[in-house]
Amino acid sequence: MVDVSKWPLFSLLSSEKRAMVRQACVFGTSANEAIYVTQENDVYVFGLNCSGCLGTGDSVSTIVPKKLDFLQGKKIVSLSYGSGPHVLLASEDGQLFAWGHNGYSQLGNGTTNPGFSAVAITANLQNKKVMEVACGSHHSLALTHDGEVFAWGYNNCGQVGSGSTANQPYPRKVCSSLQGKTAVSITCGQASSMALVDNGEIYGWGYNGNGQLGTGNNSNQLSPCRLTTLQGFCIQQIVSGYGHCLALTDEGLLYAWGANAYGQLGTGNKNNHLSPVQIMADKERVVEIAACHSTHTSAAKTSSGQVYMWGQCRGQLISRPRLTHLSSTDDVFACFATPPVTWRLVSMEYDDFKTISQALREEFDCPDTSDLKFSVDGKYIYVHKAVLKIRCEHFRLMFRSQWTEDQQEVIEIGQFSYPVYRSFLQFLYTDAVDLPPEDAIGLLDLATSYCENHLKRLCQQIIKRGITVENAFTLLSAAIQYDAEDLEEFCFKFCVNHMTQVTQTTAFWEVDGAMLKEFISRASRCGAFKN
Repeated sequence: MVDVSKWPLFSLLSSEKRAMVRQACVFGTSANEAIYVTQENDVYVFGLNCSGCLGTGDSVSTIVPKKLDFLQGKKIVSLSYGSGPHVLLASEDGQLFAWGHNGYSQLGNGTTNPGFSAVAITANLQNKKVMEVACGSHHSLALTHDGEVFAWGYNNCGQVGSGSTANQPYPRKVCSSLQGKTAVSITCGQASSMALVDNGEIYGWGYNGNGQLGTGNNSNQLSPCRLTTLQGFCIQQIVSGYGHCLALTDEGLLYAWGANAYGQLGTGNKNNHLSPVQIMADKERVVEIAACHSTHTSAAKTSSGQVYMWGQCRGQLISRPRLTHLSSTDDVFACFATPPVTWRLVSMEYDDFKTISQALREEFDCPDTSDLKFSVDGKYIYVHKAVLKIRCEHFRLMFRSQWTEDQQEVIEIGQFSYPVYRSFLQFLYTDAVDLPPEDAIGLLDLATSYCENHLKRLCQQIIKRGITVENAFTLLSAAIQYDAEDLEEFCFKFCVNHMTQVTQTTAFWEVDGAMLKEFISRASRCGAFKN
Protein backbone atom coordinates (compact mmCIF):
# COMPACT_ATOMS: atom_id res chain seq x y z
CA MET A 1 0.00 0.00 0.00
CA VAL A 2 1.41 3.40 -1.01
CA ASP A 3 1.70 5.97 1.78
CA VAL A 4 0.64 9.42 0.52
CA SER A 5 2.56 11.14 3.32
CA LYS A 6 5.81 10.26 1.56
CA TRP A 7 5.13 13.21 -0.75
CA PRO A 8 6.15 16.35 1.21
CA LEU A 9 3.20 18.37 -0.09
CA PHE A 10 0.75 16.10 1.70
CA SER A 11 2.25 17.02 5.06
CA LEU A 12 0.01 20.10 4.76
CA LEU A 13 -2.99 17.84 5.32
CA SER A 14 -4.05 16.50 8.67
CA SER A 15 -3.57 12.80 9.32
CA GLU A 16 -7.35 12.38 9.17
CA LYS A 17 -7.53 13.89 5.68
CA ARG A 18 -4.54 11.88 4.48
CA ALA A 19 -6.26 8.71 5.64
CA MET A 20 -9.20 9.54 3.36
CA VAL A 21 -7.06 9.82 0.19
CA ARG A 22 -7.77 7.02 -2.30
CA GLN A 23 -5.93 8.33 -5.39
CA ALA A 24 -3.41 11.14 -5.80
CA CYS A 25 -1.30 12.96 -8.35
CA VAL A 26 1.52 15.35 -7.41
CA PHE A 27 2.98 17.64 -10.08
CA GLY A 28 4.56 21.06 -10.65
CA THR A 29 8.11 22.33 -11.06
CA SER A 30 8.70 21.85 -7.34
CA ALA A 31 6.12 19.11 -6.81
CA ASN A 32 4.00 21.83 -5.23
CA GLU A 33 0.58 21.04 -6.71
CA ALA A 34 -1.69 18.07 -6.12
CA ILE A 35 -5.00 16.49 -7.06
CA TYR A 36 -6.48 13.79 -4.90
CA VAL A 37 -9.61 11.67 -4.73
CA THR A 38 -11.22 10.68 -1.44
CA GLN A 39 -12.86 7.41 -0.46
CA GLU A 40 -16.20 9.06 -1.36
CA ASN A 41 -14.90 9.89 -4.87
CA ASP A 42 -14.76 13.62 -4.18
CA VAL A 43 -11.89 15.37 -6.00
CA TYR A 44 -9.79 18.03 -4.26
CA VAL A 45 -6.85 20.18 -5.36
CA PHE A 46 -4.32 22.35 -3.54
CA GLY A 47 -0.93 23.97 -4.11
CA LEU A 48 0.65 26.73 -6.17
CA ASN A 49 -1.96 26.79 -8.99
CA CYS A 50 0.52 27.78 -11.70
CA SER A 51 -1.35 28.73 -14.91
CA GLY A 52 -4.61 27.73 -13.26
CA CYS A 53 -3.68 24.07 -13.31
CA LEU A 54 -5.72 23.35 -10.19
CA GLY A 55 -8.88 23.98 -12.20
CA THR A 56 -10.48 26.13 -9.50
CA GLY A 57 -11.50 28.97 -11.84
CA ASP A 58 -8.66 31.29 -10.86
CA SER A 59 -4.88 31.35 -10.41
CA VAL A 60 -4.89 31.76 -6.64
CA SER A 61 -2.65 29.44 -4.66
CA THR A 62 -4.17 27.50 -1.77
CA ILE A 63 -2.88 25.29 1.02
CA VAL A 64 -6.47 24.49 1.92
CA PRO A 65 -7.83 21.79 -0.43
CA LYS A 66 -10.63 22.94 -2.74
CA LYS A 67 -13.25 20.60 -4.10
CA LEU A 68 -13.73 20.34 -7.88
CA ASP A 69 -17.51 20.25 -8.17
CA PHE A 70 -17.50 19.55 -11.91
CA LEU A 71 -16.16 16.07 -11.12
CA GLN A 72 -18.85 15.30 -8.55
CA GLY A 73 -19.99 11.71 -8.97
CA LYS A 74 -17.36 10.87 -11.57
CA LYS A 75 -14.64 8.28 -11.11
CA ILE A 76 -11.18 9.05 -12.50
CA VAL A 77 -9.57 6.31 -14.61
CA SER A 78 -6.62 8.27 -16.03
CA LEU A 79 -4.89 11.55 -15.20
CA SER A 80 -1.78 13.16 -16.64
CA TYR A 81 0.01 16.49 -16.31
CA GLY A 82 2.25 18.44 -18.64
CA SER A 83 5.11 20.59 -17.43
CA GLY A 84 3.58 23.57 -19.27
CA PRO A 85 1.66 23.03 -17.01
CA HIS A 86 -1.67 21.56 -18.08
CA VAL A 87 -3.81 18.69 -16.87
CA LEU A 88 -5.84 16.02 -18.67
CA LEU A 89 -8.34 13.75 -16.97
CA ALA A 90 -10.47 10.86 -18.22
CA SER A 91 -13.50 9.73 -16.25
CA GLU A 92 -14.93 6.23 -16.03
CA ASP A 93 -17.72 7.14 -18.45
CA GLY A 94 -15.15 8.08 -21.11
CA GLN A 95 -15.33 11.88 -20.82
CA LEU A 96 -12.21 13.97 -21.31
CA PHE A 97 -11.50 17.10 -19.25
CA ALA A 98 -8.62 19.57 -19.56
CA TRP A 99 -7.39 22.73 -17.84
CA GLY A 100 -4.25 24.80 -17.24
CA HIS A 101 -1.76 26.41 -19.63
CA ASN A 102 -3.05 26.59 -23.19
CA GLY A 103 -0.59 28.72 -25.14
CA TYR A 104 -0.27 26.01 -27.80
CA SER A 105 -3.87 24.69 -27.71
CA GLN A 106 -2.76 21.74 -25.62
CA LEU A 107 -6.17 21.73 -23.92
CA GLY A 108 -7.78 20.83 -27.24
CA ASN A 109 -10.62 23.37 -27.07
CA GLY A 110 -9.61 25.25 -30.24
CA THR A 111 -8.25 28.33 -28.44
CA THR A 112 -5.04 29.48 -26.81
CA ASN A 113 -6.84 31.07 -23.87
CA PRO A 114 -5.79 30.01 -20.36
CA GLY A 115 -7.96 27.29 -18.87
CA PHE A 116 -8.56 28.29 -15.27
CA SER A 117 -11.55 25.96 -15.13
CA ALA A 118 -11.90 22.48 -16.55
CA VAL A 119 -13.52 22.12 -19.94
CA ALA A 120 -14.96 18.96 -21.43
CA ILE A 121 -13.15 18.19 -24.70
CA THR A 122 -15.50 16.76 -27.30
CA ALA A 123 -14.23 17.96 -30.69
CA ASN A 124 -13.63 14.94 -32.96
CA LEU A 125 -14.36 12.66 -30.00
CA GLN A 126 -18.12 12.30 -30.38
CA ASN A 127 -19.18 8.73 -29.61
CA LYS A 128 -15.64 8.02 -28.45
CA LYS A 129 -14.85 6.81 -24.96
CA VAL A 130 -11.46 8.02 -23.70
CA MET A 131 -9.75 5.48 -21.45
CA GLU A 132 -6.22 6.90 -21.10
CA VAL A 133 -4.54 10.32 -21.37
CA ALA A 134 -0.91 11.42 -21.61
CA CYS A 135 0.70 14.87 -21.55
CA GLY A 136 3.96 16.09 -23.02
CA SER A 137 5.31 19.47 -22.02
CA HIS A 138 2.89 21.27 -24.36
CA HIS A 139 1.04 18.56 -26.28
CA SER A 140 -1.55 15.95 -25.42
CA LEU A 141 -2.61 12.41 -26.30
CA ALA A 142 -5.80 10.45 -25.67
CA LEU A 143 -6.45 6.74 -26.19
CA THR A 144 -10.01 5.65 -26.88
CA HIS A 145 -11.75 2.45 -25.89
CA ASP A 146 -11.56 1.15 -29.48
CA GLY A 147 -7.77 1.61 -29.64
CA GLU A 148 -7.52 4.91 -31.52
CA VAL A 149 -4.97 7.57 -30.59
CA PHE A 150 -5.81 11.29 -30.75
CA ALA A 151 -3.24 14.09 -30.41
CA TRP A 152 -3.25 17.89 -30.22
CA GLY A 153 -1.28 20.94 -29.07
CA TYR A 154 2.28 22.05 -29.76
CA ASN A 155 3.74 20.36 -32.83
CA ASN A 156 7.10 21.98 -33.58
CA CYS A 157 8.80 18.57 -33.77
CA GLY A 158 5.92 16.49 -35.08
CA GLN A 159 4.79 15.28 -31.65
CA VAL A 160 1.14 15.44 -32.77
CA GLY A 161 1.91 12.94 -35.55
CA SER A 162 -0.01 14.79 -38.26
CA GLY A 163 2.77 14.70 -40.86
CA SER A 164 3.49 18.43 -40.46
CA THR A 165 4.78 20.82 -37.78
CA ALA A 166 1.64 22.95 -37.56
CA ASN A 167 0.10 23.17 -34.10
CA GLN A 168 -3.13 21.23 -33.69
CA PRO A 169 -5.96 23.09 -31.85
CA TYR A 170 -8.34 20.13 -31.55
CA PRO A 171 -7.90 16.40 -30.97
CA ARG A 172 -6.92 14.75 -34.24
CA LYS A 173 -6.75 11.02 -34.89
CA VAL A 174 -3.18 9.81 -35.38
CA CYS A 175 -3.13 7.73 -38.54
CA SER A 176 -0.28 6.91 -40.93
CA SER A 177 1.40 3.72 -39.63
CA LEU A 178 -1.15 3.43 -36.82
CA GLN A 179 -4.02 3.13 -39.28
CA GLY A 180 -5.78 -0.17 -38.65
CA LYS A 181 -3.77 -0.81 -35.48
CA THR A 182 -5.31 -1.14 -32.04
CA ALA A 183 -3.36 0.85 -29.48
CA VAL A 184 -3.42 -0.29 -25.86
CA SER A 185 -1.20 2.32 -24.19
CA ILE A 186 0.26 5.79 -24.79
CA THR A 187 3.04 7.85 -23.24
CA CYS A 188 4.73 11.22 -23.82
CA GLY A 189 8.20 12.60 -23.39
CA GLN A 190 8.84 16.33 -23.36
CA ALA A 191 8.15 16.66 -27.09
CA SER A 192 7.77 13.05 -28.22
CA SER A 193 4.92 10.55 -28.33
CA MET A 194 4.76 6.77 -28.14
CA ALA A 195 2.00 4.21 -28.62
CA LEU A 196 1.95 0.51 -27.82
CA VAL A 197 -0.34 -1.63 -29.96
CA ASP A 198 -2.02 -4.91 -29.09
CA ASN A 199 0.51 -7.12 -30.89
CA GLY A 200 3.36 -5.76 -28.77
CA GLU A 201 4.77 -3.30 -31.33
CA ILE A 202 5.87 0.25 -30.43
CA TYR A 203 5.34 3.34 -32.58
CA GLY A 204 6.94 6.72 -31.90
CA TRP A 205 6.82 10.23 -33.33
CA GLY A 206 8.00 13.75 -32.54
CA TYR A 207 11.34 14.99 -31.24
CA ASN A 208 14.24 12.55 -31.58
CA GLY A 209 17.31 14.65 -30.84
CA ASN A 210 18.44 12.25 -28.12
CA GLY A 211 17.27 9.09 -29.83
CA GLN A 212 14.17 8.82 -27.64
CA LEU A 213 12.17 7.29 -30.50
CA GLY A 214 14.60 4.36 -30.66
CA THR A 215 14.83 4.45 -34.46
CA GLY A 216 18.63 4.32 -34.60
CA ASN A 217 19.05 7.97 -35.63
CA ASN A 218 18.42 11.53 -34.39
CA SER A 219 15.83 12.50 -36.99
CA ASN A 220 12.48 13.86 -35.83
CA GLN A 221 9.45 11.92 -37.02
CA LEU A 222 6.37 13.85 -38.14
CA SER A 223 4.29 10.65 -38.33
CA PRO A 224 4.31 7.42 -36.30
CA CYS A 225 7.33 5.25 -36.99
CA ARG A 226 7.60 1.65 -35.85
CA LEU A 227 10.46 0.78 -33.54
CA THR A 228 11.84 -2.11 -35.60
CA THR A 229 14.85 -2.83 -33.40
CA LEU A 230 12.58 -4.66 -30.94
CA GLN A 231 11.00 -6.77 -33.65
CA GLY A 232 10.31 -10.24 -32.34
CA PHE A 233 9.65 -9.01 -28.80
CA CYS A 234 6.17 -8.57 -27.40
CA ILE A 235 6.19 -5.32 -25.42
CA GLN A 236 3.66 -5.06 -22.61
CA GLN A 237 4.56 -1.68 -21.04
CA ILE A 238 6.23 1.53 -22.20
CA VAL A 239 7.05 4.69 -20.23
CA SER A 240 8.75 7.94 -21.18
CA GLY A 241 11.02 10.25 -19.24
CA TYR A 242 11.93 13.78 -20.28
CA GLY A 243 14.09 12.46 -23.12
CA HIS A 244 14.33 8.70 -22.67
CA CYS A 245 12.11 5.63 -22.87
CA LEU A 246 11.81 2.26 -21.18
CA ALA A 247 10.04 -0.82 -22.53
CA LEU A 248 9.15 -4.08 -20.79
CA THR A 249 8.60 -7.34 -22.69
CA ASP A 250 6.14 -10.08 -21.80
CA GLU A 251 9.13 -12.16 -20.66
CA GLY A 252 10.18 -9.55 -18.13
CA LEU A 253 13.10 -8.14 -20.13
CA LEU A 254 13.81 -4.40 -19.82
CA TYR A 255 15.07 -2.17 -22.64
CA ALA A 256 16.05 1.51 -22.57
CA TRP A 257 16.99 4.17 -25.11
CA GLY A 258 17.33 7.92 -25.58
CA ALA A 259 18.95 10.61 -23.43
CA ASN A 260 21.35 9.47 -20.72
CA ALA A 261 23.07 12.55 -19.29
CA TYR A 262 21.78 11.63 -15.82
CA GLY A 263 22.30 7.87 -16.16
CA GLN A 264 18.57 7.39 -16.66
CA LEU A 265 19.10 4.50 -19.09
CA GLY A 266 20.85 2.44 -16.44
CA THR A 267 23.72 1.38 -18.69
CA GLY A 268 26.54 2.36 -16.35
CA ASN A 269 27.57 5.46 -18.31
CA LYS A 270 26.15 8.75 -19.63
CA ASN A 271 26.11 7.90 -23.33
CA ASN A 272 22.87 8.37 -25.25
CA HIS A 273 21.51 5.34 -27.09
CA LEU A 274 19.68 5.74 -30.40
CA SER A 275 18.38 2.16 -30.26
CA PRO A 276 17.08 0.01 -27.38
CA VAL A 277 19.68 -1.59 -25.12
CA GLN A 278 18.86 -4.26 -22.56
CA ILE A 279 19.46 -3.45 -18.89
CA MET A 280 19.02 -5.43 -15.66
CA ALA A 281 19.78 -8.60 -17.61
CA ASP A 282 21.41 -10.09 -14.51
CA LYS A 283 18.35 -9.45 -12.35
CA GLU A 284 15.16 -11.46 -11.93
CA ARG A 285 12.06 -10.90 -14.06
CA VAL A 286 10.91 -7.28 -14.21
CA VAL A 287 7.15 -6.77 -13.80
CA GLU A 288 6.80 -2.95 -13.79
CA ILE A 289 8.74 0.05 -15.07
CA ALA A 290 8.36 3.74 -14.24
CA ALA A 291 9.36 7.13 -15.67
CA CYS A 292 7.72 10.49 -16.37
CA HIS A 293 8.65 13.47 -18.51
CA SER A 294 9.01 15.81 -15.50
CA THR A 295 12.10 13.97 -14.24
CA HIS A 296 15.21 12.09 -15.36
CA THR A 297 14.49 9.24 -12.93
CA SER A 298 13.79 5.60 -13.80
CA ALA A 299 12.52 2.74 -11.67
CA ALA A 300 11.59 -0.92 -11.97
CA LYS A 301 9.99 -3.60 -9.84
CA THR A 302 10.84 -7.29 -10.08
CA SER A 303 8.71 -10.38 -9.67
CA SER A 304 9.76 -10.83 -6.04
CA GLY A 305 8.88 -7.23 -5.17
CA GLN A 306 12.38 -5.76 -5.26
CA VAL A 307 12.42 -2.12 -6.40
CA TYR A 308 15.36 -0.58 -8.30
CA MET A 309 16.04 3.05 -9.21
CA TRP A 310 18.54 4.89 -11.41
CA GLY A 311 19.07 8.24 -13.14
CA GLN A 312 18.80 11.53 -11.29
CA CYS A 313 18.00 10.61 -7.69
CA ARG A 314 18.03 13.44 -5.15
CA GLY A 315 20.50 15.30 -7.35
CA GLN A 316 22.87 12.35 -7.59
CA LEU A 317 23.66 10.52 -10.81
CA ILE A 318 23.04 6.78 -10.51
CA SER A 319 24.04 5.16 -13.79
CA ARG A 320 23.14 1.55 -12.94
CA PRO A 321 19.93 0.18 -11.42
CA ARG A 322 20.33 0.22 -7.65
CA LEU A 323 18.33 -1.95 -5.27
CA THR A 324 16.32 0.10 -2.77
CA HIS A 325 14.54 -0.63 0.49
CA LEU A 326 11.31 0.67 -1.04
CA SER A 327 8.22 -1.39 -1.80
CA SER A 328 6.89 0.36 -4.92
CA THR A 329 8.02 2.40 -7.92
CA ASP A 330 5.73 5.16 -6.65
CA ASP A 331 7.89 5.41 -3.52
CA VAL A 332 10.97 5.97 -5.70
CA PHE A 333 9.46 9.13 -7.15
CA ALA A 334 8.17 10.34 -3.78
CA CYS A 335 11.53 9.89 -2.06
CA PHE A 336 14.18 10.38 -4.77
CA ALA A 337 12.85 12.08 -7.94
CA THR A 338 13.68 15.71 -8.72
CA PRO A 339 11.07 17.11 -8.31
CA PRO A 340 9.28 14.48 -6.14
CA VAL A 341 6.23 14.11 -8.38
CA THR A 342 4.07 11.06 -9.07
CA TRP A 343 4.77 9.21 -12.28
CA ARG A 344 1.13 8.11 -12.58
CA LEU A 345 -2.19 8.51 -10.80
CA VAL A 346 -1.30 6.70 -7.59
CA SER A 347 -3.76 4.45 -5.80
CA MET A 348 -3.62 4.24 -2.01
CA GLU A 349 -5.99 1.28 -1.86
CA TYR A 350 -4.60 -1.87 -0.32
CA ASP A 351 -4.31 -4.74 -2.73
CA ASP A 352 -4.10 -8.09 -1.00
CA PHE A 353 -3.63 -10.04 -4.22
CA LYS A 354 -0.31 -11.87 -4.42
CA THR A 355 1.38 -13.14 -7.54
CA ILE A 356 2.81 -16.66 -7.53
CA SER A 357 6.32 -15.24 -7.20
CA GLN A 358 5.33 -13.03 -4.25
CA ALA A 359 3.65 -15.93 -2.48
CA LEU A 360 6.66 -18.20 -3.00
CA ARG A 361 9.05 -15.53 -1.78
CA GLU A 362 7.09 -15.13 1.45
CA GLU A 363 6.94 -18.88 2.11
CA PHE A 364 10.70 -19.41 1.92
CA ASP A 365 12.16 -20.46 5.28
CA CYS A 366 8.66 -20.57 6.80
CA PRO A 367 8.27 -23.39 9.35
CA ASP A 368 4.46 -23.10 9.30
CA THR A 369 4.07 -24.45 5.76
CA SER A 370 7.33 -26.30 5.07
CA ASP A 371 7.57 -30.08 4.78
CA LEU A 372 11.37 -30.30 4.80
CA LYS A 373 14.26 -28.62 6.54
CA PHE A 374 18.00 -28.45 6.00
CA SER A 375 20.44 -28.35 8.90
CA VAL A 376 23.52 -26.27 8.10
CA ASP A 377 26.06 -25.19 10.72
CA GLY A 378 23.50 -26.09 13.38
CA LYS A 379 20.78 -23.86 11.90
CA TYR A 380 17.58 -24.92 10.16
CA ILE A 381 16.34 -23.70 6.76
CA TYR A 382 12.68 -24.51 6.08
CA VAL A 383 11.63 -25.38 2.52
CA HIS A 384 9.06 -27.26 0.44
CA LYS A 385 9.99 -30.45 -1.40
CA ALA A 386 7.67 -29.68 -4.32
CA VAL A 387 9.35 -26.32 -4.94
CA LEU A 388 12.82 -27.85 -4.83
CA LYS A 389 11.84 -30.64 -7.23
CA ILE A 390 10.29 -28.18 -9.67
CA ARG A 391 13.17 -25.72 -9.57
CA CYS A 392 16.29 -27.88 -9.30
CA GLU A 393 17.32 -31.05 -11.14
CA HIS A 394 19.67 -32.00 -8.30
CA PHE A 395 16.75 -32.25 -5.87
CA ARG A 396 14.45 -33.86 -8.40
CA LEU A 397 16.90 -36.72 -8.82
CA MET A 398 17.67 -36.91 -5.11
CA PHE A 399 14.05 -37.19 -4.04
CA ARG A 400 13.27 -39.66 -6.79
CA SER A 401 16.11 -42.04 -6.01
CA GLN A 402 16.81 -41.64 -2.29
CA TRP A 403 13.78 -40.22 -0.57
CA THR A 404 10.86 -42.11 0.96
CA GLU A 405 7.98 -40.67 2.93
CA ASP A 406 8.98 -42.42 6.15
CA GLN A 407 12.43 -40.86 6.21
CA GLN A 408 13.11 -38.09 8.70
CA GLU A 409 12.38 -34.71 7.08
CA VAL A 410 15.79 -33.21 7.87
CA ILE A 411 18.80 -33.11 5.54
CA GLU A 412 22.24 -32.44 6.99
CA ILE A 413 24.57 -30.27 4.86
CA GLY A 414 28.27 -30.19 5.69
CA GLN A 415 29.93 -29.19 2.45
CA PHE A 416 28.70 -25.57 2.36
CA SER A 417 28.29 -22.75 4.88
CA TYR A 418 24.91 -21.60 6.19
CA PRO A 419 24.91 -18.21 4.33
CA VAL A 420 25.82 -19.91 1.05
CA TYR A 421 23.29 -22.74 1.29
CA ARG A 422 20.51 -20.47 2.51
CA SER A 423 21.20 -18.09 -0.40
CA PHE A 424 21.02 -21.04 -2.81
CA LEU A 425 17.67 -22.23 -1.48
CA GLN A 426 16.34 -18.66 -1.47
CA PHE A 427 17.39 -18.33 -5.11
CA LEU A 428 15.11 -21.27 -5.94
CA TYR A 429 12.20 -19.27 -4.52
CA THR A 430 13.09 -15.80 -5.83
CA ASP A 431 15.50 -16.02 -8.82
CA ALA A 432 17.62 -13.48 -6.93
CA VAL A 433 20.99 -13.60 -5.15
CA ASP A 434 22.09 -11.07 -2.55
CA LEU A 435 25.57 -11.96 -1.32
CA PRO A 436 28.91 -10.15 -1.03
CA PRO A 437 31.46 -11.30 -3.64
CA GLU A 438 33.47 -13.27 -1.06
CA ASP A 439 30.42 -15.39 -0.17
CA ALA A 440 29.43 -15.59 -3.82
CA ILE A 441 32.59 -17.64 -4.29
CA GLY A 442 31.13 -20.38 -2.11
CA LEU A 443 27.82 -20.13 -3.96
CA LEU A 444 29.71 -20.43 -7.23
CA ASP A 445 31.19 -23.67 -5.92
CA LEU A 446 27.71 -24.92 -5.06
CA ALA A 447 26.28 -23.86 -8.43
CA THR A 448 29.08 -25.74 -10.15
CA SER A 449 28.49 -28.87 -8.04
CA TYR A 450 24.73 -28.81 -8.64
CA CYS A 451 25.05 -27.91 -12.35
CA GLU A 452 23.00 -24.73 -11.86
CA ASN A 453 24.35 -22.73 -14.81
CA HIS A 454 22.09 -19.68 -14.39
CA LEU A 455 23.07 -19.37 -10.75
CA LYS A 456 26.69 -19.77 -11.75
CA ARG A 457 26.37 -16.80 -14.12
CA LEU A 458 24.70 -14.68 -11.43
CA CYS A 459 27.55 -15.45 -9.03
CA GLN A 460 30.10 -14.45 -11.63
CA GLN A 461 28.29 -11.14 -12.17
CA ILE A 462 28.22 -10.45 -8.42
CA ILE A 463 31.93 -11.16 -8.18
CA LYS A 464 32.75 -8.93 -11.15
CA ARG A 465 30.79 -6.04 -9.67
CA GLY A 466 32.36 -6.49 -6.24
CA ILE A 467 36.00 -7.05 -7.14
CA THR A 468 38.53 -4.88 -5.28
CA VAL A 469 42.29 -4.75 -4.88
CA GLU A 470 41.97 -6.55 -1.53
CA ASN A 471 39.88 -9.50 -2.77
CA ALA A 472 40.97 -9.71 -6.41
CA PHE A 473 43.50 -12.52 -6.00
CA THR A 474 41.17 -14.57 -3.81
CA LEU A 475 38.48 -14.25 -6.46
CA LEU A 476 40.94 -15.19 -9.21
CA SER A 477 41.94 -18.31 -7.30
CA ALA A 478 38.31 -19.32 -6.89
CA ALA A 479 37.53 -18.70 -10.55
CA ILE A 480 40.36 -21.05 -11.53
CA GLN A 481 39.25 -23.65 -8.99
CA TYR A 482 35.64 -23.64 -10.22
CA ASP A 483 36.54 -23.56 -13.91
CA ALA A 484 34.79 -20.21 -14.53
CA GLU A 485 36.74 -19.11 -17.60
CA ASP A 486 35.09 -15.71 -18.17
CA LEU A 487 35.46 -14.82 -14.52
CA GLU A 488 39.03 -16.04 -14.47
CA GLU A 489 39.94 -13.80 -17.40
CA PHE A 490 38.19 -10.84 -15.79
CA CYS A 491 39.94 -11.29 -12.42
CA PHE A 492 43.30 -11.87 -14.09
CA LYS A 493 43.06 -8.62 -16.06
CA PHE A 494 42.04 -6.76 -12.91
CA CYS A 495 45.05 -8.13 -11.02
CA VAL A 496 47.39 -7.21 -13.87
CA ASN A 497 45.96 -3.69 -14.15
CA HIS A 498 46.38 -3.19 -10.40
CA MET A 499 49.53 -5.23 -10.00
CA THR A 500 51.34 -2.98 -7.51
CA GLN A 501 48.43 -2.86 -5.07
CA VAL A 502 47.43 -6.54 -5.51
CA THR A 503 50.94 -7.84 -4.78
CA GLN A 504 50.88 -5.97 -1.46
CA THR A 505 47.80 -7.80 -0.17
CA THR A 506 47.90 -10.75 2.21
CA ALA A 507 45.79 -12.86 -0.14
CA PHE A 508 48.43 -12.64 -2.86
CA TRP A 509 51.19 -14.19 -0.77
CA GLU A 510 49.02 -16.76 1.05
CA VAL A 511 47.88 -18.48 -2.14
CA ASP A 512 49.09 -21.93 -3.16
CA GLY A 513 52.67 -21.74 -4.39
CA ALA A 514 52.00 -23.44 -7.72
CA MET A 515 49.14 -21.09 -8.45
CA LEU A 516 51.25 -18.06 -7.51
CA LYS A 517 54.07 -19.24 -9.77
CA GLU A 518 51.65 -19.76 -12.67
CA PHE A 519 50.14 -16.30 -12.18
CA ILE A 520 53.54 -14.58 -12.09
CA SER A 521 54.59 -16.43 -15.23
CA ARG A 522 51.39 -15.55 -17.07
CA ALA A 523 51.50 -11.92 -15.89
CA SER A 524 55.12 -11.64 -16.98
CA ARG A 525 54.20 -12.76 -20.47
CA CYS A 526 51.70 -9.89 -20.52
CA GLY A 527 54.41 -7.43 -19.56
CA ALA A 528 52.89 -6.74 -16.13
CA PHE A 529 56.28 -6.61 -14.36
CA LYS A 530 58.03 -4.19 -16.71
CA ASN A 531 59.73 -1.34 -14.90
